[in-house]
Amino acid sequence: MTLRPDVSFEFFPPQSLEASFRLWDTVQTLAPLGPRFVSVTYGAGGTTRELTREAVGTIHKHSGLRTAAHLTCVNATREETLGIARGFAEVGVTDIVALRGDPPKGQDRFVPTEGGFRDSCELISALKETGDFTIRVGAYPDTHPEAPTETADVEYLKRKFDAGADEALTQFFFEAETFFRFRDACEKAGIDKPIVPGIFPIENWKGARRFAEKCGTKIPQWVIDAFETATRDSREDLLATALCAELCSDLIDGGVDKLHFYTLNRPELTRDVCFALGVTPETRLENVA
Repeated sequence: MTLRPDVSFEFFPPQSLEASFRLWDTVQTLAPLGPRFVSVTYGAGGTTRELTREAVGTIHKHSGLRTAAHLTCVNATREETLGIARGFAEVGVTDIVALRGDPPKGQDRFVPTEGGFRDSCELISALKETGDFTIRVGAYPDTHPEAPTETADVEYLKRKFDAGADEALTQFFFEAETFFRFRDACEKAGIDKPIVPGIFPIENWKGARRFAEKCGTKIPQWVIDAFETATRDSREDLLATALCAELCSDLIDGGVDKLHFYTLNRPELTRDVCFALGVTPETRLENVA
């Protein structure tokens, strides 16, 4: 019997009234599945810093879910960044996803702010010293576009754990073997902390393909062919659900017991995949009982 995996969900902060309603609908749709936590992202270049803070506070206060805030090194001094972190702790948010962050719009590479953190390892170390937070970080099963070598991502992840990170959430990928190879390389490098696969249910193939190419995620040709056929036949959603559920099932069969879903604030496909994996409100109640 396949065990029910623990799940978590990522949201992004709303930038309009309509988007605020969509975020709350997403939270209400997925909360009954009993996620171990939910997280709220920063926009590129830290552009949604205040919106993230508001969304995190609202979800934490009104949903009862354990809520994690993304925090980056972009466009802020050390004191400003740690001040934001202290603000989260003061309202009871003690989970941080610590990231370097993408460069601001118009810049092709990250440049540290004067007086700011130079990289995510410095941010992690400073957060760890406070003793207030569970710290999660990013990991890259496919080579990060800025990585100088194929082994650099494993080496840098080890640095993050050595700095005090508690758990890693990976970038999304298309085949379970990609994650297993990365997991094996991490174990060989002496990493023994949890590495949770990031899962991206594909709501829009064209958008997903552009995003994958931007972040260095390799797209197998069979996936491209399958979506081109499904799009012609108006069966894109059916294919997306089937492929995502199969990927998750393969990961679980390979020993994975936690999955982190990138929802894009569109919960239906994520919910359907979770149902296919046996993650339902009913199983949550059974586990509580």
